Amino acid sequence: MASDQESSTNDTVTAEGADARNRRDLAVRAAVEQGLISEAAPVLALLDVAGIRSSAAALRAAFDGITPPGTPVLHAFAVKAAPLVPVLRLLREEGIGAEVASPGELALARAAGVGPGRTVLDSPAKTPAELSEALALGIAVNADNPQELTRLDALVRGTADGSPNRSPLGIRVNPQIGGGSIGALSTATSTSKFGVALRDEGARAWVVQAYLDRPWLTRLHTHSGSQGVPLALMAEGVRAVYELAEEINAAAGRQQIDTIDIGGGLPVNFASDEETPTYATYAGLLKETVPGLLDGRYGLVTEFGRSLLAKHGTVLARVEYAKSAGGRPIAVTHAGAQIATRTVYAPDSWPLRIAPYDAGGRPRTGPAVAQDIAGPACFAGDLLAENRSLPLVEQGDFVAALDTGAYYFSNHYAYNSLARPAVLGFTDESGASGGKVRFATVRPAQTVEEIVAESGGAHADALLDG
Repeated sequence: MASDQESSTNDTVTAEGADARNRRDLAVRAAVEQGLISEAAPVLALLDVAGIRSSAAALRAAFDGITPPGTPVLHAFAVKAAPLVPVLRLLREEGIGAEVASPGELALARAAGVGPGRTVLDSPAKTPAELSEALALGIAVNADNPQELTRLDALVRGTADGSPNRSPLGIRVNPQIGGGSIGALSTATSTSKFGVALRDEGARAWVVQAYLDRPWLTRLHTHSGSQGVPLALMAEGVRAVYELAEEINAAAGRQQIDTIDIGGGLPVNFASDEETPTYATYAGLLKETVPGLLDGRYGLVTEFGRSLLAKHGTVLARVEYAKSAGGRPIAVTHAGAQIATRTVYAPDSWPLRIAPYDAGGRPRTGPAVAQDIAGPACFAGDLLAENRSLPLVEQGDFVAALDTGAYYFSNHYAYNSLARPAVLGFTDESGASGGKVRFATVRPAQTVEEIVAESGGAHADALLDG
């Protein structure tokens, strides 16, 4: 992990970024003063409700600005980024639907009240039962491969009129345009497991014919990648799928494809409090790169996840011990691999900013000292930050891992049977100037009893002889 990455307290930020920082500082202090984080509950996850609402509004405004009035646009949040029912419900109220990739995620979206018409099912391994359920509910489905399309054929033939009921159906294609800086998140490489590989021999012709043979296929889907993928490459992927849609419609002699799902994947800035790149920047690039997509002939679906939530989450952990080894200070906390799994195992790709707070929940100040911020897991590499220059952290202080609203505290890693932390949403009821912070439970902390039950506690004798 880069040793010169500074604490967020040294960032130069815009007024919007400063407001977000102020809300976070207020929430941290309030959580400490109200005893929400303590010896008994040494780690806590916080979500900034105002920040989430702001990101949702920015997404809507960005695409409203590049599409003619009346253009059908569905923004479907990638549920995997924050599979928490209250979060999905908040986004639903902000006009955001759900992109799901498993029966569990679909159940969460339904529990949050997201309607079938605002839900999209994407997965490379859909079972016949999942496909059947989606068609029965009227959920949009993007077929990942020819074998899955054959399953859809059978389901469509089984309906009374040979139509897919209310479900908009399409095919996911991989434009094979290349990857970004994080290979594991690059989904448009030549050998990606997702979608029909468009540049493979005969694949493009197969896709065109598949649509001509199935008038009920009306959508086309692509997703070029996520964190580490340049915006220009993402836009090239969108252009590739638009050109394919134009080719299919020309071959059909009508506009058979009426909606293009461009996926999500807007990268997140993990280096400061600024939300960059913005949705407006990406939308403007799409307008330049694929103007025909945005002239009103096609409906749009987006599937953003991380970019909607990441900047609005904070993991707050109590410093249990402050020690040193080899002359380097080490703050031992209760947040490590069980929460920041990607950061711990791939720190160069997923560095997190660390903000230190004193025992009263106030931002800690003082000379920068190179130190490690360690987690509680029993392996040496369990570090949130290594050799990071920060004001010296002491026993009883708190450290905040910033930008953790997506893929961190909502996707728990049960190493050492460490409990999932409570997740609280917060709002500042008196404005950014400070005052009264209200907390709402998004998910309660996992109990030891729940860990035992989840680990087969009711079947303790199952492996005994006899």
